[in-house]
Order: sequence, then C-alpha cells, then structure tokens
Amino acid sequence: MRKHWIDNLRWVTVLLVLFYHVIYFYNNKGVFGGIGGFGEWPDCKQYQDVVMYILYPWFMPMLFLLAGISARYALQKYSGKEWFKARTRKLLVPATIGLFVFHWMVGYFNTAVAASAGEFDGLPGVAKYVLWAISGIGPLWFIQDLWLFSLLLLLIRKLDAKDRFHAWCGKVFGGKAGIVWTILLGILFWLGEQFLIRNPRPDSADGLYNLYKPLFYFIPFLMGYFIFAHDEVHETLGKNWIALLACAVVAGGVLVVTTFGQDNTSPQYLGSPLNCLYGWLACLAMMAWFKARFDRTGAFAGYMGRSSFGLYIVHYLVVASLGYMMKMYTQLPPVAMYIILFVAVFTLSPLLYELLCRIPFVRWAVLGEKKARK
Repeated sequence: MRKHWIDNLRWVTVLLVLFYHVIYFYNNKGVFGGIGGFGEWPDCKQYQDVVMYILYPWFMPMLFLLAGISARYALQKYSGKEWFKARTRKLLVPATIGLFVFHWMVGYFNTAVAASAGEFDGLPGVAKYVLWAISGIGPLWFIQDLWLFSLLLLLIRKLDAKDRFHAWCGKVFGGKAGIVWTILLGILFWLGEQFLIRNPRPDSADGLYNLYKPLFYFIPFLMGYFIFAHDEVHETLGKNWIALLACAVVAGGVLVVTTFGQDNTSPQYLGSPLNCLYGWLACLAMMAWFKARFDRTGAFAGYMGRSSFGLYIVHYLVVASLGYMMKMYTQLPPVAMYIILFVAVFTLSPLLYELLCRIPFVRWAVLGEKKARK
C-alpha cells in the first residue's frame, strides 16, 4: 500500500521551501543567493527572518530522509540498473542540460548585481550565457547531491546484499526501545554538521562545499534507506507524535530566542548542539505527525504529490526575477514586496510548471519527464 503520509510530507516540505526562499531572498546578512535586506546587518534585525531560523535546520535533511525511504521502496520494485537510469533522467538531466535550457534565466538575475557594477563588461555573449547557466544552479544543488547519493547507494547495497543490516535496523529502531535509539540518532545528525569548513576561504570552493554539504546530507539519506523505511519505525514514531512535536517546538523556541540575529547559515551556527538538536527533533516530529494524522490523500494532495518536484525545480525563477525587479526598480515598501512575491511564487510556479510539462523537449530537459502527465 502506498504510504500517503510520505507523499504529503514531501509536498508540504517543498511548499515550505518556496516560502523560505521568499524570506531568504531579502535576508539582510548578504547570504549567497539573496539580493539583500532592508537594513544593515547586524544593526538591523529583520524579524521576518525568523522563518529562516525555524525552517533551515530541518527541511532539507527532511527531503533527503524521504528520498532515502523512497529509494528503498523503489529498489524493491525495480532493478538497480532500471532505478538508476530513471534517477539519472529525473535528477542529472535537469541539473545539467536543464541549466542551459531554463535555469540560465535564474543565473542572469543571480549575476545581475555584479553585472551592474561592470564586472562582466567585455565578455562575449556566449561566455555570458555559459556563466548564467552555471550561476543558475540555485536550488538544483539538492538534485545534484541526490543523484550522487543514488550512485553511492548502489555500491553500498552490494555490501548488504542479503539485507542483514537493514533487517537489524528494523529490529533495533522498531523495537520497544526504538524511540530512544531513534532520538539518539541525532548524534549522527550533529556529527554530519562537523564536516563543514569552519572558516571558508574567499575565492575558493569552500563556500560551495558548505552549500552542498555532501557528508552531512548523505547521513539522513542513508538513515531513510536503512532505518526509516521500516513500518515498525513508522508505527513507533506515530505513537509518539505529540511528545516529539512538543519537544521540537520547545527546542525551536529556545534556539530562536537565544540565537536570533546570528548568521544562521554559518558553519559555526549550523554545527552548534542546539541547532542540531532542534533540526533532528523537527525531522522526527514532522514524520511522526504526518504518520499519525495525515496518512490519507485526495485530489489536491494527489496533484501536489505528483507536481512538487516540478514546483521545486521552477520556482526560483519567479523568486529571482520578480524579487530582483521589485528591489531594484520600485519604491514599494518591504511588506508589499513580501506579499507580492509570496503570492507570485505560489501562483506563477504551478502555471510555469504546467506550461513546461506540455513542451516535449523542455519537459525532458528541465523536469526529467519523458511523457506529459495526464
């Protein structure tokens, strides 16, 4: 039977990513990918940025957890070769060819500020186009990581060909003391954050490594595959959803109250015990809550489950283009900019996705889909 709570949790998390990027684009810390806020940090605290403190510690690890669970289920149905071929079309094609078909437009706005300062004057058109395409990766780092993890998973599966480790995980984390061991997995969550480069060097690839965080995100992906794909673990989480949700809310409240105003994307912040505790409890709480209360579907949930990947792929063009134009060429008050961008992202992104779905080559290159969805 299809586990609708997993589908629902995935598309809800994707919608939270869209909401996060509306706030992130105007963050006042000068974080890469944003255009800047409405005051100088740290003197000016934008209280709307609290959304970043609440969401960033857990929503991307959550997506990797769910991807690991889904990989386990898919490999029970398809051979490794069939599954990886489908993963390559769905992930690698949009993250490479799609850059030159669609995401170069995102790259144009990502480089617009530097271009206005004359940094790229004199570059030929082809060179600018390639630069825009590479700069248009944006949120696609997620599917680039995911493709690499899928490749590594095929190698790891050979080490556990008889599923002994997977079965052992089911007994330990789905047993009577399973909830205790599951919470203690947060140590691995914290350990993964320690692999970040603490003092990234300017003009180096350190910043990109800290963005992709491959060692950190590989941990929840593997935990999803080996541990959280067990029905017994789902049941244990579902039975404790209220306690887990309460603990996550308390931990998140303490984190926000004690750290608001700090750079919440810095390696030092991300690797702090409190941030890791909250991030892991939030992942467990969301899984437990959706297992207990949202294991059902309907027409809207079904559509969102099928479309959330596409919305994730296309949404940042709306954020980057409209967000940039409003900040640079209008005198709108910040509240109006946030409202307009929020409404635009949640209305134009689905329309853009539906349009791309109907153009054969673009559908393959940008969304990784061979056939139009009915």
